[in-house]
Amino acid sequence: MPRILVINGSTRAASTNGSLIQAITNLGDDRAQFIRYPSVADLPHFNPDLDPAPEAVAQFRGLLNQADGVLICTPEYAMGVPGSLKNALDWTVSTADFRQKPVMLVTASLSGEKAHASLLETLTVIEAVITPATTVLVQFARTKVTADGTITDAIALADVQNALEHFLAALQGTSPK
Repeated sequence: MPRILVINGSTRAASTNGSLIQAITNLGDDRAQFIRYPSVADLPHFNPDLDPAPEAVAQFRGLLNQADGVLICTPEYAMGVPGSLKNALDWTVSTADFRQKPVMLVTASLSGEKAHASLLETLTVIEAVITPATTVLVQFARTKVTADGTITDAIALADVQNALEHFLAALQGTSPK
């Protein structure tokens, strides 16, 4: 089974994105092993002068290297990418940890459009393998997923399922079912 590193862009313990991650892992746990990164808030501020990288960064990079793919689920903060998530991605620029790695991006927020577009650009620059089929923008997310990880909106559920199918197919080099 493919190993998927799961990164939550929210630093809140009980976030909507955490609930959405639970829903996605429930949908795919029979076809992949999902490894949750504890929190992007645990990484120090990016500083390219730190060499070797701090231990927390080395562990993050190690998990990325061991993963076959990455699931990122994030909110939008102040019309942009959450700073802690962007910081985590910045730590991978010089090491190419995302190079040719399939990524599923779910932006779940009130609007989310600006963060979603920005993250797509960042992931493209760091050479992640991401396609429109493996991305989902879930607007008004708080009204579409329960705290226990159930997607209650039929359209959001269909969009997430479709993206997950394409993502898992990309990991296995096949076509989606």
